[in-house]
Amino acid sequence: MTMLNKDMTLCISLSARPSNNGTRFHNHLYEALGLNWIYKAFAPTDLAQAIAGVRGLGIRGCAISMPYKEDVIALVDRMDATASAIDSVNTIVNDDGVLTAYNTDYAAIAQLIDRHALDPAGTVLLRGSGGMAKATAAAFRDAGFREVTIVARNEANGRALAELYGFGWRASLGDATADVIVNVTPIGMAGGAEERTLSFPPETVDAASVVFDVVALPAETPLIAAGRAAGRTVITGAEVATLQALEQFVLYTGIRPSDEQVRAAEAFMRAGR
Repeated sequence: MTMLNKDMTLCISLSARPSNNGTRFHNHLYEALGLNWIYKAFAPTDLAQAIAGVRGLGIRGCAISMPYKEDVIALVDRMDATASAIDSVNTIVNDDGVLTAYNTDYAAIAQLIDRHALDPAGTVLLRGSGGMAKATAAAFRDAGFREVTIVARNEANGRALAELYGFGWRASLGDATADVIVNVTPIGMAGGAEERTLSFPPETVDAASVVFDVVALPAETPLIAAGRAAGRTVITGAEVATLQALEQFVLYTGIRPSDEQVRAAEAFMRAGR
């Protein structure tokens, strides 16, 4: 294993609830490819100071997770089209003090919609209205989905997101059902107050054909477990995490690992949960 040294290139992640997903995925690939790099997760107490540290310390790359994906926009120098199109950031690349923001969440969701052959004629309930919800809604819109309803308690955010993509909005689930249900909230996330909470009612899960949860930790959230138990097609946050992390890795290093190397890094990431 590479020993820490003064010449190492550092990449980090900033999240309110850090996990080992990124650290294990990226560090495994650094080791496999013989890169003198290291990756570390942080829970910042002050986002602006954390981003100033990225710039001032020459940190090469920075992953951004909930709830900072929109707040960080004011702190970067440039917005790549992948981020500016949806006003949401999950990746920052530092080129000699110039910080450019990207969004690899969108690409991950789009790839999963295609990989699982989701039917754009189907109906969708998307729960959430934050930065990740923007990326998810954009991916579904661009995949041809039109019958999508945003479910969000925050009326201003929910309506704004729905109107941005021509979707519907409702404040609560009520008795709503859809062919595809997508959780893009922290409900079910390990370490949170609602980690054992089901993000959609059992009857909504039963009525769906596809159950999709972007929460990556744990891989088997209450929603995913309920979907499997009901015999539905499930798409996990772990799948999202792998795909978006891969694109971050490429942005940071300029290297695209082989499929075999990515599978090994994904297995190593999941083994640490």
